[in-house]
Amino acid sequence: MKHLGKTALLALAAVSISPLASAEKFFSDSSISLLYSDQYEAFGNTQRTDTYVTFENVTGHDWGGTFLFVDRNQGRGNADGDDDLYGEFSPALSLSWLTGQDLGRGFLKDVSLAGTYEFGGGTDATNILTGISFAWDVPGLQYFNSTFYYVNNSEIADDLQLTLTWGAPFELGASRFLFDGYIDYSSAASDHKADFHFNPQLKLDLGHYYGHSGVLYAGIEYSYWDNKYGLDDAVMDTESAVSALVKFHF
Repeated sequence: MKHLGKTALLALAAVSISPLASAEKFFSDSSISLLYSDQYEAFGNTQRTDTYVTFENVTGHDWGGTFLFVDRNQGRGNADGDDDLYGEFSPALSLSWLTGQDLGRGFLKDVSLAGTYEFGGGTDATNILTGISFAWDVPGLQYFNSTFYYVNNSEIADDLQLTLTWGAPFELGASRFLFDGYIDYSSAASDHKADFHFNPQLKLDLGHYYGHSGVLYAGIEYSYWDNKYGLDDAVMDTESAVSALVKFHF
């Protein structure tokens, strides 16, 4: 199964960087975020203060799309004072594009083959996720996706994961906001517990006031993480952390 997962992810990645794929690019967006909180949960049931710098890039093509993010933990609150990097690369291949048939029906917009490569985080872990993703047309939402993965974990037993992602722009008077985020649920296995991570952001579009909507945001991120990293409360309490957030798109 590990070899099959690697092969599937490599095939998705190959499509995402091929000349054919780049010929029909619909959009590309990059951003840098700064997050700060003194409420992150650490080993030993203690809270720590951390500052994260996050780079994100998302692209949309006729064949599907890609998503990449890299977190840099600036090391505040780490016992050894070291910085660390964690990243994910997620290509998706549209089955409508691949088959030449529109698979959209009702609220269903498309079905895609999906993969994710997870790396870093202060460990040698490199996890490979492969599965299927459904894009939904939900009124009031810019996007809503549900993805089902089989997870090849390099350091622990393999498991299953459900990921939901959404984006909901809205206005209040002259102000524009964006409520977006994700939910991850990972199943239990022989050596770890199931974990649930709810991670939304609520952001005010500051650029809108100056005629540059979608460029500069400020707001908060909330992290609710039960059995963080698959560990129970004897090792790490449930995380409930609010972070200050600034995000710049370029």
